[in-house]
Amino acid sequence: MPQVSILRPGIPRIPPIHAGDKINAFLLLRGTALRRSPVLVQALVLGLTFLTASLSHAQTTPPPAKISGDVVPAAEWQQVAPESVRYSSAKLEALRAWVKTQDTGSMMVVVQGRVIFSYGDVTHTSKIASARKSVLGMLYGKYLADNTIDLDKTVVQLGLQDNVPFLSIEEHATLVQLLASRSGIYLPERDHPEKLPAWDQGRYLPPRGSEYPGTHYVYNNWDFDAAGTAFEKLTHKGIYQALHDDLAVPIGMQDYDIAKQKKIDAPDCVHPEYAMYLSTRDMARLGLLMLDYGVWNGKILFPGDWVRYMTSLLTPFRDINPTGLRNEAEPGRWGYGLMWWVWDVPMYPGGIYTGFMQGAYSAMGTGGTYITVLPNRDMVVVHQVDIDKNSRADVSPSSYMAMLSMIANSYCGDACK
Repeated sequence: MPQVSILRPGIPRIPPIHAGDKINAFLLLRGTALRRSPVLVQALVLGLTFLTASLSHAQTTPPPAKISGDVVPAAEWQQVAPESVRYSSAKLEALRAWVKTQDTGSMMVVVQGRVIFSYGDVTHTSKIASARKSVLGMLYGKYLADNTIDLDKTVVQLGLQDNVPFLSIEEHATLVQLLASRSGIYLPERDHPEKLPAWDQGRYLPPRGSEYPGTHYVYNNWDFDAAGTAFEKLTHKGIYQALHDDLAVPIGMQDYDIAKQKKIDAPDCVHPEYAMYLSTRDMARLGLLMLDYGVWNGKILFPGDWVRYMTSLLTPFRDINPTGLRNEAEPGRWGYGLMWWVWDVPMYPGGIYTGFMQGAYSAMGTGGTYITVLPNRDMVVVHQVDIDKNSRADVSPSSYMAMLSMIANSYCGDACK
């Protein structure tokens, strides 16, 4: 199947942000040191000879032709020279050097639907942790469009009762509030939460009944897992089968294996974790589908308005709870939409952007798995840490933000050489 050119709605062409890169060489040499070290002199001569040859080659080799237009991958991803889409190979190699110092398993950078950077085994599947929630959000779209799912149904109408009865105030929580992690249902309850380990969500959950549904954001797995149960109840289809039928097959995911997917039961909750095991290159296809507002090869898989709704900033950075998720002393400024983390600087009306991260949104998973969509640059960045292989592997949020910054600064516009 050939690569298919498409037009991404609402994505303006990006003006150059750098007038050009200049190479300035400064050699500060002490005459006495050179006289005492003939080996150093020889090394410098060889280095200058190599530099001269490299510059001569650079001057005589024409830069890659610039590529215009967007594509989606066919059976395989199309790999192109970064300069063809206005990015610097040299600067992306600096990114590679940084990535090698991290617990990164694999990584891809996709611009205009084409791969400009790849690291590690992008075919390897591993647990994507909480990034699963964003994938479930994508699955909801088709069934909202055909009215199979009603987001205004309450948890009682949906039959989502847990091992303990809902409080009367909790009975008003709706499905859309589950997707926004604003249900006000703080389950499961824990005795002596102050004694729980830092990773246990029960340590920071507010008291039950303390917040009216919809008024307060708390990142709580109960909401997301209950949303998984609701999806299966309303669609009469398992999540993994829906992922196969509604996304994996239509967009040509290369490594999705329904047999590898498995739910993880919790002893104190009736709603299981719908764990997902995906490869980096398949997550890149999911990110590209989001970038294209649910359209793949001209076929609408879910409404563009659903993408816009999921990735609208519903909870700003300052209101994220628990407060530890804000990382206030670090460069990230992520708020929340529906099942997706949303950069706390939305795009301006009319699809106008002024910065690299403006309008960005991301799926995120424990350890450092990300599917980050950057509409301002027509870009998808996927980063995966194999927590199956090493449960302690971790790339910190600030390290990932450093990677995004390096990618942003690798843009060379029409001055690429």
